[in-house]
Amino acid sequence: MRKGSCCMFTSGVVGALLLIAGIGLFVSGFFQTLIHNKLKGEITLTEGSKVFASWKNPPPPVYIQFFFFNVTNPEEFLKGEAKPRLTEMGPYTFRQYRPKRNVTFVDNETKVSAYTVKSFVFLPEKSVGDPKVDVVTTVNIPAVAVINRIKGLGFWVSSGISMYMGSIGTTLFMTHTVEEMLWGFKDPLLTRLKSIKPDTDEYFGLMINKNGSNDGEFVYHTGAQNYMDFGRIFTWNGEKKLSFWRTNQSNMINGSDGSGFHALLSKEERLNVFSPDLCRSIHMRFEKEVEVKGIPAYRFTPPRAVFASAKNNPENEGFCLTPNNCLDDGVMDVSVCRKGAPVVVSFPHFHLGAEKYAKAIDGISPVHERHQTFLDLNPTMGVPVRAMKRAQINIHLERVTGFPLTRNLNSTIFPILFLNESVVIDDVSAARIQKLLLIVTLVSYFPLLIVALGVILLLVCIILVIRFNQNKPSAKKDTSYAPVSDKADDQDEKNGTYIGLTPVDES
Repeated sequence: MRKGSCCMFTSGVVGALLLIAGIGLFVSGFFQTLIHNKLKGEITLTEGSKVFASWKNPPPPVYIQFFFFNVTNPEEFLKGEAKPRLTEMGPYTFRQYRPKRNVTFVDNETKVSAYTVKSFVFLPEKSVGDPKVDVVTTVNIPAVAVINRIKGLGFWVSSGISMYMGSIGTTLFMTHTVEEMLWGFKDPLLTRLKSIKPDTDEYFGLMINKNGSNDGEFVYHTGAQNYMDFGRIFTWNGEKKLSFWRTNQSNMINGSDGSGFHALLSKEERLNVFSPDLCRSIHMRFEKEVEVKGIPAYRFTPPRAVFASAKNNPENEGFCLTPNNCLDDGVMDVSVCRKGAPVVVSFPHFHLGAEKYAKAIDGISPVHERHQTFLDLNPTMGVPVRAMKRAQINIHLERVTGFPLTRNLNSTIFPILFLNESVVIDDVSAARIQKLLLIVTLVSYFPLLIVALGVILLLVCIILVIRFNQNKPSAKKDTSYAPVSDKADDQDEKNGTYIGLTPVDES
C-alpha cells in the first residue's frame, strides 16, 4: 500500500513539474532561440562554417540554356508589309562552372572578396541541335549599334555612313550559326570601321569573351557581425554604387549576388539581388511555399514592379535616361552599359510586360510557368535549393533619319534570344540539409516532448489513484461477535451446538 502511494505521489509531482516546465519553455521559445542563435553563428562566409566550402565551389550543376528567335520574314518586315514572324530555336544547353577565385578576407574577416570565374561546356544530350550547324536569322546587331551611335550627328553624316554600309552589303538582318552568334564572328562592317578607328573590336558575339571570364571583384559581408548581412555586397569593382543611371536610388548596389541569403527568412521580406548583366539591382517577393527533394522552401520571384515604367513605379524613374521617351512596362533599356548598342532587356516573351510588345510580333506568347524567374530558398538556412534566372535580350529598332533601311520601321522591341540559367540542389547537399533541418526541428520542439512526458506521468498518476480506490475494503454494519459460554453446556445438550449472539443493549 505504501509503495503504491509513493508511486502516485512521485508520478503526480514529476508530471506536473514537467508539464509546467515544458509549457514555460515552449512559450518563452528558449530552445528555439538557442538553435536559431546557433544557426546565425554557423551560417557565415568564414573558414570552417557550414556553407563556406559550397559557396566557394558550388557542388550543384548550373545549366544555361539559350533559345534563339529565328526571323522567317525579314524582307516583308523591312518593307512594312507585315510584323515580324519568329520561331523559337532551342534549347542549346551548356554546363556552367562558377568557382570563386582569389578569395581573401578583409576588415578583420568581417568581409570577403572574390572573383566568380565562369566557364561553359556544351551538352549535346540536353540540346536540340548542333550550334556549329544550325543557323539563325536575326537583327544585324553590329549595324544597328553603328546606326544608333551616329543618329545624332546630322543627316549628311548619317547618309554618308548609310551609303558606305550599302556598298559593303550591310543590311538590317544577318544569318549566322548559333555558335557564331554566341561566341563570336568577324563582322565585315566592324572590320572596315577598325581601319578608321583602331580601338574598334571587329568581332561580335552575344557571349564573346565570356568563357573563362568574370564579372569583376565583389566584396561581400561575411555575416559574422550581423547574420542579416550574410552575402550582402559591400562593393563591386571597388565601387559602392553604380554610375549608369539618373538617380542615387537606381545606382544603389543592393542585396546579394543571388547565390545565398541570410538564415531565418520570412515571407514578408523583400530580397534584393544585384545583377551585373542587368546593370542594376532588382528585388523579389514571396510567391508560395514549395518543396524540393524533401526540403521545404519559399519561392521568391520578381514582381511586375521590377521592370515597370516610372509612371507605374516611381522607384524606376532613374532607369530612363531620356525622360521624354521612356519605354513602357516590362522592358528596360541597358544601352548605357552595353557600349551604346540599343539593347533592351525583359523577361522571356515579354512576361510581365505591356501587351503591346508581345502583340507587335508573331510567335511571342508569354507563359508564367515557362518564363518566370524565381528562387526557391529554404527559409531556415537561406540556402537556394532551386533557381531559374530567365532573361531576354532585345534590340530596339526605330526609324533613323538618313538611313533608308529604317524608313518603314516603327519603334519595335525586337527579341533576339532568351536564356534560362537553372540550378537544383544535388542529392548529397540535400541529404545534409535535411539532417540539419531535422536537428533544428527536434531542438525547437524539445519543450513539447517535455510536455508530452509530463502528461503521460499525470495520466499514470490518475490511473494509480483510480486503482487504489477500487482495491480499498468497503465499510460494513457494526455487529458484535461473542464467544459461547462454557456454562451453557447443559443447554447444548438439549438444543445442540449454536453460536451465541450478545444482544445489543437498546438503552
